[in-house]
Amino acid sequence: MSDLPPASERTLTLGPDGPAIAPLSWGMWRLAGTREVAARLVHTALDNGLNLLDTADIYGFDGSGGFGDAEALLGEVLAAEPGLRGRMVLATKGGIRPPLPYDQSPAYLAEAIDASLSRLRTDHVELWQVHRPDILAHPQETAAALEQAVAAGKIGRIGVSNFTVPQVEALQAFLSQPLATTQPEISPLRITCFENGELDQAMRMGMRPLAWSPLGGGRLLSPESERDKAVAHALDAVHSADRSVAALSWLMAHPAGIVPILGTQKAERIAAAAKALEVRWNREQWYAVLVAARGEQLP
Repeated sequence: MSDLPPASERTLTLGPDGPAIAPLSWGMWRLAGTREVAARLVHTALDNGLNLLDTADIYGFDGSGGFGDAEALLGEVLAAEPGLRGRMVLATKGGIRPPLPYDQSPAYLAEAIDASLSRLRTDHVELWQVHRPDILAHPQETAAALEQAVAAGKIGRIGVSNFTVPQVEALQAFLSQPLATTQPEISPLRITCFENGELDQAMRMGMRPLAWSPLGGGRLLSPESERDKAVAHALDAVHSADRSVAALSWLMAHPAGIVPILGTQKAERIAAAAKALEVRWNREQWYAVLVAARGEQLP
């Protein structure tokens, strides 16, 4: 009944030859408040082994202001405690430029990367991801701009977020280094990438899948539709004490080595979620969740 190993038994890297990362990450799209509050969250993540910290320049933007606020708040934490920087694998994203909405022109990418580093109060990040694809940007120009940032030591690895399979292929064709990550929305309620080729591509190319909104935007914890309730029931059958732990561990059981990004801004929830690293699944249990999410039996 335990033929799928828990995530704690896996050694994951950021791309084919990148730094080692934990199978679970913490994200800062809702990070706000005082430096003391932010520092407690950072410490909790790191102390529980979650060393990949994910942010973006758009995090903090409320539609009219706040662009860069989450990065700036993390920068305050790092400035106050410089020793924390060496304990983390730091990732940020850019390319969303309200109200355009997207800009991956070489000039803007260079500007966005420099601005993020300034707000984060660091001279480099281990991972920089194109946040959403700019349809008007040629992938050759985007690739050249990103590789210039790598050559300058500003970013260690390049990744993408919310890219389709063909968009990933197009960008990779113009890069001299392999893409390290892809960051789609994945949860037991959003299973598209299991069947549309995204995860197959990630495994073939050695990209690490980073899953945003792994709890379905909170719908798993407060299910309303019949489908949501069916998925919740299947998860509860494996780990009734904490459905979010079951959901996270379900994603981590996939052979692509999915790294869910926790969105919680509560220290106790970060600590509790780390228990997902030890949950064991068998194939019957795992497929029961998938069938519930599909709403029909597998062929």
